[in-house]
Amino acid sequence: DRELVLEAVRQDGRALLHAAGPLKGDRELVVEAVRQDGSALGGAADPLKGARELVLEAVRQDGRALLHAAGPLKGDRELVVEAVRQDG
Repeated sequence: DRELVLEAVRQDGRALLHAAGPLKGDRELVVEAVRQDGSALGGAADPLKGARELVLEAVRQDGRALLHAAGPLKGDRELVVEAVRQDG
């Protein structure tokens, strides 16, 4: 149930990892999850891992979230700088 997953990711973003496949592609759920825990990006559907704004949100919360971004974004200067800023 979407509402149950939404509440769960607001409490613990990594709950996204246990969501049903289609919910991992729900942008609103993924945004809520990465705001709570940037590493939750690892549980997102692949197309969302390539959404720059979403990856930036995740990296601002946890620099290591960049590890879960789609390949081309891993070399994005702004994302890399933000990741380093977060994790030193």
